[in-house]
Amino acid sequence: MKTRTKVFGGIAGMFALALIFFAVFGSSGKNDAFQPQEEFKLEPWLSLKLGPIDMSLNKAVLYLFMAAALTTVTLTYIAKRMQNKPGRVQAAVELAYDTMIGKTIIGQNMDERMAKKWFSFVATLFFFIWFSNMIGYLPLPINTGHKVDIFGLAVPSLAIYAATANLSVPLVLTLVVWIAYHVEGVRAKGFVGFTKSYVPGGMSGVGAAPLFVIEVISDFVRIISLSVRLFANILAGHLLILFMAGGLVVLLGLPALGVFTLAIAIPFFLFEVALVATLQAFIFAILTSIYLGGATAAEH
Repeated sequence: MKTRTKVFGGIAGMFALALIFFAVFGSSGKNDAFQPQEEFKLEPWLSLKLGPIDMSLNKAVLYLFMAAALTTVTLTYIAKRMQNKPGRVQAAVELAYDTMIGKTIIGQNMDERMAKKWFSFVATLFFFIWFSNMIGYLPLPINTGHKVDIFGLAVPSLAIYAATANLSVPLVLTLVVWIAYHVEGVRAKGFVGFTKSYVPGGMSGVGAAPLFVIEVISDFVRIISLSVRLFANILAGHLLILFMAGGLVVLLGLPALGVFTLAIAIPFFLFEVALVATLQAFIFAILTSIYLGGATAAEH
């Protein structure tokens, strides 16, 4: 059977299934009670306030703890099992670690001294963001707004959430990076020398002033670009998965629509897990290396 025949047959089958669903379940109309944004609302599980500081425990704290624990356990496990004559597992780990972190992210953007100093930071940052993104696609019982009865016990329903889909987390990570490369730049060149590096070499006179202002502004814009890039990609992915996996069906009250949205949701979910989660961690780590390397480079 030709590929084109298979494709058209599959589409026809989906339409037929949708018609059957519509005939059986019909349409209940728009569901105004369903609010998709509630999936990202942080309801406190345990209220804890220290004066004006809200330190309540919620699902974001849980996900941050899991990401931190996975990062610590993974890197500690690898470090404790390093041997002079590595086995197959260690060789594979070293190859992946060196390729993704050592040569690609750090080796190409820093000199040897800076690479040795900041290797552990950038590597930890990469794995922490990667774990945060990956566990964000695992359905866990965190939806306290909709509970299910299991043997008389009200248990939160399954839902997906990612700490990096909350802007505060990428923003804090970005501020740490932003402060770090400024401190390194001042240490390497002195305050005056680092300030002068905002103006390209060979540029002087009146033309240097507007360039200096533009570079300073672009430096502050990095806070927005670095944090929002990670936040927006993860949030958009989760929203699309939420809508395609059933949210749109519930919102419109049209079960027959689920035949098409589910067909889109499955490959999109796999795409997010296989590519986006790793790619965003990679981009954040490589930009961190570029900023650290650029702040200390003599020609910058």
